[in-house]
Amino acid sequence: MTKVLTDTRSIRIKGRSFLALVLSPEPPLETWLTRLDDLASRSAGFFLGRPVVLDVADIEIDRGQLKKLIDELGKRNVRIMGIEGGRPSLFEPGMPPAMRGGRPAPDVEIPTAEAGADAKMAGADELTSAAPQAEQQAARTISSIVIREPVRSGQSVIFPEGDVTVVGSVASGAEIIAGGSVHIYGTLRGRALAGSVGNASARIFCRRLEAELLAIDGVYKTAEDMAPNLRGQAVQLWLEGDSIMAERLN
Repeated sequence: MTKVLTDTRSIRIKGRSFLALVLSPEPPLETWLTRLDDLASRSAGFFLGRPVVLDVADIEIDRGQLKKLIDELGKRNVRIMGIEGGRPSLFEPGMPPAMRGGRPAPDVEIPTAEAGADAKMAGADELTSAAPQAEQQAARTISSIVIREPVRSGQSVIFPEGDVTVVGSVASGAEIIAGGSVHIYGTLRGRALAGSVGNASARIFCRRLEAELLAIDGVYKTAEDMAPNLRGQAVQLWLEGDSIMAERLN
């Protein structure tokens, strides 16, 4: 029996990109979880409500260990939205899906059966028009944004495309997450994460350092880890290997 569709409207599927934190566990996993607990205790709520990708590309792990690790992270309210770098044999139904490097996704519209023939005929035209559209999108790319007011507690500024400049202070409990560098022309009391999508050359600049947490390209430093003589000073921070370096600005 052939089912006749009476509604010829298309179903529209929209692409979205969201910034997710990537956790890269290191062996032994028990020690790594202890360090994670330490980080969470010094920056309460840091993982709360955030999508997290678990990157297991650089560790030897079997399915049982991976399930146990996901359970342990769940107990810590760390929600795993996907697993990157895992071989297919690691996965089973009910586990977070395998993920690969995220990229911006355009809107996709699924045509109806009636529109299918027209779509095929128009295929060549769509292919020829795709390149100019991509060029137009690239031309509109913004590499930096400027926030002209203080960032208050509870607010998040997330800009994975480039630098973030704040003409004011960042309050405790607020955060700035940038794909490039972070510039704070005021007191940084909250959290600043530079190079968040993989940029080891990103830097953090602030006029007065009182930060809860700093990160560059996934390397973290909490308030307790910072040199006391830097607090309250104008500072720039950068990454050398796996260490965050800092110096006072004159």
